[in-house]
Amino acid sequence: MKEHQDPHETHSGHAQHGEHGGAHRSGGDQHSHHAHMVRDFRKRFWVCLALTVPVLLLSPLIRDAIGLKEVLSFTADKYVLFALSTVIYFYGGWPFLKGLVNELKKKEPGMMTLIALAITVAYVYSSVVVFGLSGKFLFWELATLIDIMLVGHWLEMRSVMGASRALEKLVQLLPKEAHLVEDDGSTRNVSVEDINPGDRVLVKPGEKIPVDGRIDKGETSVNESMLTGETKEAFKGVGDEVIGGSVNGDGSIEIIIEKTGADTYLSQVIDMVRRAQESRSRTQDLATRAAFWLTIISISVGSITLIFWLAFGKTFEFSLERTVTVMVITCPHALGLAIPLVVAVSTALSAKNGLLIRDRSAFERSRLLQAIVFDKTGTLTEGRFGVSDVVLLDRQVSEDALLSLAASVESRSEHSIARGVVEAAEERDLGMEQVEGFKAIPGKGAVGRVSGKKIMVVSPGYLKEENIDVDSKEVEELAAQGKTVIFVLVDDQLIGAIALADIVREESKDAIRQLKEMGIQCMMLTGDNRHVAQWVAEELELDDYFAEVLPHEKSQKIDEIKERGLVVAMVGDGVNDAPALVEADVGIAIGAGTDVAVESADIVLVRNDPRDAVKILDLSKATYRKMVQNLAWATGYNAFAIPAAAGVLYPVGIVLGPAVGAVLMSLSTIIVAINARMLKLKGDNGIR
Repeated sequence: MKEHQDPHETHSGHAQHGEHGGAHRSGGDQHSHHAHMVRDFRKRFWVCLALTVPVLLLSPLIRDAIGLKEVLSFTADKYVLFALSTVIYFYGGWPFLKGLVNELKKKEPGMMTLIALAITVAYVYSSVVVFGLSGKFLFWELATLIDIMLVGHWLEMRSVMGASRALEKLVQLLPKEAHLVEDDGSTRNVSVEDINPGDRVLVKPGEKIPVDGRIDKGETSVNESMLTGETKEAFKGVGDEVIGGSVNGDGSIEIIIEKTGADTYLSQVIDMVRRAQESRSRTQDLATRAAFWLTIISISVGSITLIFWLAFGKTFEFSLERTVTVMVITCPHALGLAIPLVVAVSTALSAKNGLLIRDRSAFERSRLLQAIVFDKTGTLTEGRFGVSDVVLLDRQVSEDALLSLAASVESRSEHSIARGVVEAAEERDLGMEQVEGFKAIPGKGAVGRVSGKKIMVVSPGYLKEENIDVDSKEVEELAAQGKTVIFVLVDDQLIGAIALADIVREESKDAIRQLKEMGIQCMMLTGDNRHVAQWVAEELELDDYFAEVLPHEKSQKIDEIKERGLVVAMVGDGVNDAPALVEADVGIAIGAGTDVAVESADIVLVRNDPRDAVKILDLSKATYRKMVQNLAWATGYNAFAIPAAAGVLYPVGIVLGPAVGAVLMSLSTIIVAINARMLKLKGDNGIR
């Protein structure tokens, strides 16, 4: 990882100040670094802005223009002006002066070099004028330039703040304490850090499993969806492996610890996220490249101008004034705001549309996307079991009656399958009867008495144990699709089956259709079994899908897709998606998902709607167009202004002074600001 940098060390574009696409600090260190930078630029801006007011009022050009020459003139006014400007130059300009040194050390002159050069020329020239050289003060130009650059970088820092805290969030999945079982059978609470392989730990119903181990006593259902993406609560018995961070269901279990610390499954995921973050390639910043060429042009044309006029017999004062005018007119007021202003507007606009941009460079890359890979559970689907089919095996019973009986029994259970059955009955406004003698059958179902009859809602495993045959092609087809099929028995007689599946979002169908119309390949990556994945893929007409993919394999799959030459986005919401979100060119998190997914992503979809992925592409393209337009305005006028500043119009009697050059340059700043706002006013590509 990078060493922790001085907040003033590098600010020439996001590539140098810890963008998400560059090398990452981990956790809170990076977040505090960005927060410090934001506070630093904000403080310097407000201090310099306060000092700029008297500088403007004491500057002859401004003072004369507003008719206050007599009121604001006094004997030592130019020395007061010099003193105030000196404070602004050294205090407000310090980040840029230091950035100049760093860029020159790296032999990569860019925005910092150009800014530092412009403010130094303006300051030195004006200071020399104060102490005797014939010319005009440019202190007002110096002050306003520094103010604009500070606010531009402040906006930029704020837009990239909130860098990934995924590693912190992953660690928070683990409980801090565990119930250690002593040799005499008693338990005591100990820190998870004090647990060693071979220790026995008690996990109560509803608690998180502290670390990886194997069940030695008891049986339960375990929710591993946060880690594996599997929607079903897995039944676990003696000898089965359990993963730290997963949630225990309704049974108490004792586990023998097998892995701790860096060896645990969750720690491996953490390490994968860290390595993926550190290895992400950085992209060049458009403004930095433009600043590099403006720096070359400014120095070259400024030097040529000075030599040219001296060679043609002009005075040193005249030649120097032409040179200063060139340097000032090249100086990037507009360039410093060209990108940050668009970023600020598009960030606010995206937030109104439910898109939170966490990484500017990744958001810009979105316009180039060729493939989007969706997680299944909680992204393309609702992440909850819902009844998809009701199969009658006894024609004397109606669908509603079958579902009502099953829901009556399942209403006493907290299992996800039970909740799905109850919700289906409620959606149909079916009444549920009073249940007596309810009993859960771990891993197999539940039983109870309804109106004096024994009602059982059981798994296929129970039927197999009891040698109850199911002669139904429809049930076989539903099972082949990967759906969960449960059976209903009345007084030990099989009367029907209920199929449940992870409900496919209606919004997903619309999102996939729109993306495919845009030429984007749509794929799915899931930890669920192949039959379920195939069913969902066919429902949504996806281009490709990958099933039974473990979390540590998800980032590998993203890498494989990238090797096809595609620019790839990953959309997900679980811990298991975190490495893939970071590995992808653009990581998109569903906002209602886990904090880990959100903190690993570049963009967050607040509304939990896959269709917002379409908005990302639209807004990214619109934003990029505005950036290019602003850069054209910010730099294009130089093609006309620089020759005029150098004196090419001198033969026809037109000579631009430094002050006039500064005014012309300011016009480009106004145009850039208005154009950035037009992104909001016009609502490009339907984004409003």
